[in-house]
Amino acid sequence: MHYYLVAVTGHRLNLLTYTSETELAVLTQVKITVSKKELTGYIVGSCEAPEFACQPILGTTGAYLPESDLETVRFISGYYFCTLAETLALFHPFTSESAPEPLTLNTAITLSPKQQEALDFCLEHPVSLLFGDTGSGKTEIYMKLFENLIAEGKNAIFLMPEISLTPQIEQRLKEHFGEAIAIWHSKITPKRKADILEGLHNGTIRIVAGARSCLFLPVPKLGAIVVDEEHDDSYKSSSRPRYHARDVAIVMGKARGIPVLLGSATPSLTSYARFPFFRLKGQYFAAKKNIRLIKSPEELPTESSLSALRENFARGKQAIVFSPTRANFKYLVCRECGKSVECPYCSVGMSLHLDKRLIKCHYCNYAEPIPQQCPTCKAQALTTQRSGTEEVVRYIGETVPEAVVEKFDRDSAGSPGKLKKLLKSFNDGKTHVLVGTQMLSKGHNYHEVNLAVILGIDYILHTADYRAPERTLSLLFQIAGRAGRKEDSEVYIQSINDDYIRHYLEDYELFLQDELRNREGLYPPHTRLARILFSHAKDEKASGAMEAMAAGLSRFNDVEMVGKGRCAVEKIANKFRYQILLRSTSPKALLNALGATRNDLAEIDMDPVQFS
Repeated sequence: MHYYLVAVTGHRLNLLTYTSETELAVLTQVKITVSKKELTGYIVGSCEAPEFACQPILGTTGAYLPESDLETVRFISGYYFCTLAETLALFHPFTSESAPEPLTLNTAITLSPKQQEALDFCLEHPVSLLFGDTGSGKTEIYMKLFENLIAEGKNAIFLMPEISLTPQIEQRLKEHFGEAIAIWHSKITPKRKADILEGLHNGTIRIVAGARSCLFLPVPKLGAIVVDEEHDDSYKSSSRPRYHARDVAIVMGKARGIPVLLGSATPSLTSYARFPFFRLKGQYFAAKKNIRLIKSPEELPTESSLSALRENFARGKQAIVFSPTRANFKYLVCRECGKSVECPYCSVGMSLHLDKRLIKCHYCNYAEPIPQQCPTCKAQALTTQRSGTEEVVRYIGETVPEAVVEKFDRDSAGSPGKLKKLLKSFNDGKTHVLVGTQMLSKGHNYHEVNLAVILGIDYILHTADYRAPERTLSLLFQIAGRAGRKEDSEVYIQSINDDYIRHYLEDYELFLQDELRNREGLYPPHTRLARILFSHAKDEKASGAMEAMAAGLSRFNDVEMVGKGRCAVEKIANKFRYQILLRSTSPKALLNALGATRNDLAEIDMDPVQFS
């Protein structure tokens, strides 16, 4: 009789022991009974016969994961503080390992000598960073890698931020790889997901391009993983398991013995410091970019920016305008008592949506009609603070009335259909000015844009986040890079921090070098951070759990408690929220301290990217 430890898929249960008369491999998916319910789980190891009676394994499902994935599964579970069962629920199992045949593709991708040098460099290292300016030809390098892999009978995973998975990139990839490539993200239908899984099983799909969940697909004969826009925060899951897809890709690549290529025009400071990189400067097309800094705190376009928009429209060209906030305004504020109109379930101001005639909480999605008086003091003296995309659209539309101005944010492009329609209208020249949030920067290729106007960047620079300078400069470079992909362009930046921004405009690497020195001894990549969240419907329960864990953590000399207390957003969905922020130069010491002191209310976020 054999005894196995089984992780019940998707549950927070500890490992359970089952018996089997036949020998079974690690990571075989099995049928088991838990509390008289038939469920599935994975074998994660064998064990000695326990002192208690064990139930038998009912049988196997025919599905499994490669044994090499056990290292990745254990890493996610141990580092991100979730059960093996929760981790295994991320993976789509294999049903058989197909052996794909080499294809003769319809087109051959030709690289410049510099691009070929970059590809050769990346293949020489287990993990490498392709540090290439916007428009320098990184995508061609990725596609040449995919072409080579397919010719060798291997497959690839191509990770991108979800919002970068546009109809443009899909069309571009399909032009080269046809039906051998599939796009995977949260908005595709269950039927399409089933078709992709079948295509991977039978060998007709050779490359999967997708958001972070794409990493866990059953891709046989995996030859490489590419993580494009590796700096993007959307690779970090905001719910359990709170993994970072870039970091998991690196662990998976090591376990499977394949190269992992990270790419970005504005790489994260952590990747820049940790991995060998190849610098690819300039643009594929020799276009010039004239950047103008306008010293102004205004979050609506100044007269200089409006003049540029008018002139650009008169020349028959298009423009993009960045605003950091969606809707009309961030808050409704009372002039009498100074209080903002807050969500009744979350301690945040509600955003004003004039087009829908309502105010909405962007945390829990609660909405109500626009109030006529202050909920706190009942005064009819509500005013607004901070401009948003809707207000910028209205303002430009009034001052450049001949132009068609559209909004591009999560409200207007929240589904694949809406996104496709907006981008098609813009690329067809029917829309002249596109006003959007950070979505504007996410890998979109705008054909006729030769003017970018950047508003409200000071708001991002001054947020209470140690990564605020990095996020600000990265966003500036990414948005500026969307203009002038094939011809000369202008970029207008409105900021009162013009001297700071001007210093780094010529080269993002100069900023990375300075920021690396600024963070020494304080923040990543020199240290590791962990954020511990506590939330409960009763305030005293959440605060009590925080204080109890803080007392335990104080005994660990190699872990520093940076701070503790209420979260910046004190309440979400009627639950009070507290946090502890920890720092250590030793990841092992941090993990040990957290493991020894955590309590039932502690939700641990390793390497956090959000602090509200």
